Amino acid sequence: MSCKILFPAIFWWVSGIVVHGQECGRPPLQENRIVGGVDAVEGAWPWQVDVQTSQNGHVCGGSIISEKWILSAAHCFPNPSDVGSYIIYVGRHQINGYNAHESSHRVRQVRVPSGYVEPRSGQDVALVELSTPITWSDYVSPICLPSSGTLFPSGMNCYVTGWGNIRDDVPLQGAGTLQEVMVPIISQSSCQKMYSLDPKEPVDIQYDMICAGYQEGGKDSCQGDSGGPLICQMVNGTWVQAGVVSFGEGCAHSNKPGVYARLTTFTSFIAETVPALRLYGRAHQNWYGSPALLVSCLSAFLILVQR
Repeated sequence: MSCKILFPAIFWWVSGIVVHGQECGRPPLQENRIVGGVDAVEGAWPWQVDVQTSQNGHVCGGSIISEKWILSAAHCFPNPSDVGSYIIYVGRHQINGYNAHESSHRVRQVRVPSGYVEPRSGQDVALVELSTPITWSDYVSPICLPSSGTLFPSGMNCYVTGWGNIRDDVPLQGAGTLQEVMVPIISQSSCQKMYSLDPKEPVDIQYDMICAGYQEGGKDSCQGDSGGPLICQMVNGTWVQAGVVSFGEGCAHSNKPGVYARLTTFTSFIAETVPALRLYGRAHQNWYGSPALLVSCLSAFLILVQR
């Protein structure tokens, strides 16, 4: 293997994943985040999008993954071939207020997995291509998506964001500032046990689902948050999206944690639909078994950078 082949991979490793000139998962405005169901600081979650229709206004959330694509939930697009009424807002902070950094985009196409039927059956993701490209700024940038081997272990504290209801059937009030809440990952087996405690509402937690929340309830995503991101900060500081808000039983009820589409199971679907997209965690496979070559090429690369 030559250094020509390794140079791009080394640059990726040193600088992070770049999506068409914009590094993913690194908010330019590094703000402090406050635990628990509160207003988000403007610019804290620059990948958050607002999915609206001309008839109903806000219907779902989503996340920016490249300058032409966003990620959301399949159930937010019940007829994927009919996209004329959808408007995607990026850079939005208040759903009912003035947003100096926002732009709006029409939808060119929506792609959902061929096996999707309804959220409880799994496959609840949608890739949405925009008609016009997104312009990057301090308030608008993409989230990183995980490779199939990325781990989000039980107990890992992550965040979910959105403009959905603040309680069952209680919409967000006033200016409608983007909300954030910290929720820990729950193992698939523990999540299944919790949902099995209520025989009247049986829920099977499928392999392509991931749960997050608290057994006692109190903090959760809710109606209107569908399609939005469940994101986790990795050890190197990069934010990576673990899931897409899919469904739950009510909002923040005990033994009813939020259920999300598990993105590590959709890497093939994502790669086939958006082939130029690089997934977080995949770069390191380029130099397994050749540490000496990596050190040699990295040294040469750093010399070139110094020049």
